[in-house]
Amino acid sequence: MKSKFVIAVCCLTASLMIMAFTTKKSNITTLYLIGDSTMADYANNYEPGKDYMKTRYPVTGWGQVFQPFFAKDSLKQIKNFIKTDSVRVDDRARGGRSTRTFFQEGRWRAVYENLKKGDIVMMQFGHNDSAADKTERYVDVKGYKEFLRLFVSQAREKGAYPIVLTPVARNFPWKENVLNDVHGEYDKAPKDVAAEMKVPLIDLNKASREFFTKKGKDFVSENYFMNLPAGKYEAYPEGQKDNTHFQTKGAVEVARLVFEGMKQLNSISKK
Repeated sequence: MKSKFVIAVCCLTASLMIMAFTTKKSNITTLYLIGDSTMADYANNYEPGKDYMKTRYPVTGWGQVFQPFFAKDSLKQIKNFIKTDSVRVDDRARGGRSTRTFFQEGRWRAVYENLKKGDIVMMQFGHNDSAADKTERYVDVKGYKEFLRLFVSQAREKGAYPIVLTPVARNFPWKENVLNDVHGEYDKAPKDVAAEMKVPLIDLNKASREFFTKKGKDFVSENYFMNLPAGKYEAYPEGQKDNTHFQTKGAVEVARLVFEGMKQLNSISKK
């Protein structure tokens, strides 16, 4: 009799432990990032078998440094989006991808199949969609909108929350010490889709241009974008001139702007 009681207690304890583990595991919101190289994670198996520090550093996508913004004491600032006590950033962004190629290569399907109710899908495209001289990735504005609509509607099918972003600024053109817009209709298109489908929008193009303007062209060019002197980094022995991709400091600042955008959306949703 005593042994049966012990067995019953052990089974109950095991069941409670399993329940606790399951509850803890499910109490996580996954935030999926889909987009291009400016959002990508170069350090996390981006090129299997290659040492990031030797072959790509300091290039850094803002999604690569987004996770630290979701510390527990920060989640209360976006509690209208996050209903759990933790967030896991799953960065699926990839260099050279437009909305069309992201879909055609099955990258969106891989996200869609794993989406759960309450997850977040944050999308930032435009750089490659607008590359008319690169036909393998180019998509016109009409097509760009259609793919954004697809990502939004299918995320909603799964009970996930889509957030649309305008493309992050490039480090040109500067006029009279002000960083101007280079995206044109590819900046307007996400705004149109967000308004049409009543989707939260973070205007990252505007936010990043304003932030970079305050910092100044010389500072931004040297510290935030991939303009590198020769001999400083192993991956770029001859240096680099790149006003699209970010060094780590630049990526962190853009990630901060995105999180600030989430906080603003949280405040709006309370009204």
